[in-house]
Amino acid sequence: MSRALFDLTGRLALVTGSSQGIGYALARGLAEAGAVVVLNGRDPTKLVAAQARLAEVGIASETAAFDVTDPKAVEAGIAAIEAAHGPLHILVANAGIMRRMPSVEMPPETWREVLATNLDGVWYCCQAAGKRMVARGKGKIVTICSVQSELGRPTIAPYAASKGALRMLTRTLCAEWARHGVNVNGVAPGYYDTELTGALVNNAEFTDWLCKRVPAGRWGKVEELVGATVFLAAPASDFVHGHLLYVDGGMTAVV
Repeated sequence: MSRALFDLTGRLALVTGSSQGIGYALARGLAEAGAVVVLNGRDPTKLVAAQARLAEVGIASETAAFDVTDPKAVEAGIAAIEAAHGPLHILVANAGIMRRMPSVEMPPETWREVLATNLDGVWYCCQAAGKRMVARGKGKIVTICSVQSELGRPTIAPYAASKGALRMLTRTLCAEWARHGVNVNGVAPGYYDTELTGALVNNAEFTDWLCKRVPAGRWGKVEELVGATVFLAAPASDFVHGHLLYVDGGMTAVV
């Protein structure tokens, strides 16, 4: 019985931004739990490479190349996924970017670039997938938030603003869709060693600060986000709505 609560066999899952980093790790984890996974990104070449990496470990997957910042492309992409593979049961809205710059120097185009991907893109995907899930009376949506949904840091104003907004988008969609059998929750990673954080990982001063600041005393590994995501995508979380699950080594729990 307890294993069945985390079994995703027969479920179709779309993970945006999954050609690398956190998205790739989550796609692999969902597939290992039994889901049929659709990889998404803007670059078809990167998607094919990610699909090949999964195939090397015996995991079959599908790909869907579209830009999450384009609402028409999102709608067409999700419609095509359902036409080819059947109803979408799980959406993991992961696609995101980071731009670091002092706020007094940040041009409007940089602000909009980050918000367009990290907030608008999540909204377009949630709306396109969510309206189908609401009509069917079931579905699981997991937004990938951040410790910056709760905490601020210098030089990342648009990123922190977008992740704070995702927290409230997650809660608002819960308020609308929970009664229709659609679970909307968020996973909020702390600091993880990924392509986006490479400069910080290699910065000895920052890593020293991080290891002292985080109770667990280290950077996170992307595989450590899989359990939380599988939980929020699986029957085990059927009565969990509007929740942000922080996977941050204790960072947001301490001063």
